Amino acid sequence: MKSLMNIKSITIALASMIVLAACEKEYKSILTEETNLGSTAFVKFHNAIINSNRTYIYSDLVPLNGAAIAYGAVFPSLSPSYSAVNAGNRAIAIRDTLAPSTQYPISFSTAMTGGNYYTIFAYDSLNAPKYKVVQDNIQVFNDTSARIRFANFPYSPTAMPNVDIFSQKQQANIFTNISTAAVTDFISFRAGISDTLYVRPTGTTTNLTQLNGLVPTAKRNYTVIFRGSYRSTTGTAARTLASFLSY
Repeated sequence: MKSLMNIKSITIALASMIVLAACEKEYKSILTEETNLGSTAFVKFHNAIINSNRTYIYSDLVPLNGAAIAYGAVFPSLSPSYSAVNAGNRAIAIRDTLAPSTQYPISFSTAMTGGNYYTIFAYDSLNAPKYKVVQDNIQVFNDTSARIRFANFPYSPTAMPNVDIFSQKQQANIFTNISTAAVTDFISFRAGISDTLYVRPTGTTTNLTQLNGLVPTAKRNYTVIFRGSYRSTTGTAARTLASFLSY
C-alpha cells in the first residue's frame, strides 16, 4: 500500500512539473511575442492604377496578398487591418504575375520603423505606374469625433489642377489646394452624421465628382481618395471619390 502511495505521489509530482514547464514555456512565448513587436511594421496597400485587375504586392520577394488586388481595392481587405512585415529597409515589388501582362512592374526600397503604420498607394496607368509610401500617423483620441485625411491620386496624361474637398454639411472646404499625389494629415471630423463631399478644382465651385453618404464612426481614422481618370466621367476608370477605413 505504501509503495502504491509513493507511486501516486511521484506521478502527481511529475505531472505538476510538466504543467509548470508548459506554463513557463507559454509565458516565455508571450514575452517573446511582445518583445518582437518593436521589430514589426504594419502596411496597407491601395491600388489606384487604372485598368489594373491582378496586382500583387511583395516584401523581400514574399507575397503579402493571396488573391489579386483589383483596381480601387485595399489590402488587407478586412478593415481596419494592416499586413505585418519585418521592420527595416524592405524591398517592395508591385506587379501583375500573369504573363504576358501590360502592367509595368514597380520595384523600390523603403525604410519601415517597428511599431509604425504605413499605406502604400499605387496609382497612374498600366504602362507608367507610380507609387507613394505614407506613414499613417494614426490618432488615438478621447473625444467622440472621427478623423479623416485626403489622398489625391487621379490619372491624366496632361497636367491636372490642385483640388479642394468641399463638405456639404459644413458648407466649407475641409481640404484646400491639394496637389496631385499628395496625402494630407488626418483632421477631426464629426462622427455619426451623414455628409456628402465634393472634389473641386481649387478656387472653383465646379464639382468633378462626389462621395455620398459618408458617415464616419467615432474614434476611427478614414482616408478619402480621389482616383480614376481625371478626364473620364463614365466607365470603370471614371474619376471617383471614395473612402476606406485606415484604422
